[in-house]
Amino acid sequence: MVNVTKSGTKKGSGRGKSSFAKDRRRKHHHYLVSVYYADGEKFGRVYTDKEKASRFAERQRRSPVVKSARITQVS
Repeated sequence: MVNVTKSGTKKGSGRGKSSFAKDRRRKHHHYLVSVYYADGEKFGRVYTDKEKASRFAERQRRSPVVKSARITQVS
């Protein structure tokens, strides 16, 4: 297996923060919980309630096999 590394500077992400609060059509928001495991696996779950998303992420963080869990607002 060959490892390829990129050289040079890394530009900032092309995505900026969206203004979800201004969209009057939106009835609820969606929160994506991304869980990264120590063996390299990734898992994601979407919630419409931020409190439930936070509780799920905290519960996952307590597991010894979880490297990180983060919450992002997707809509």
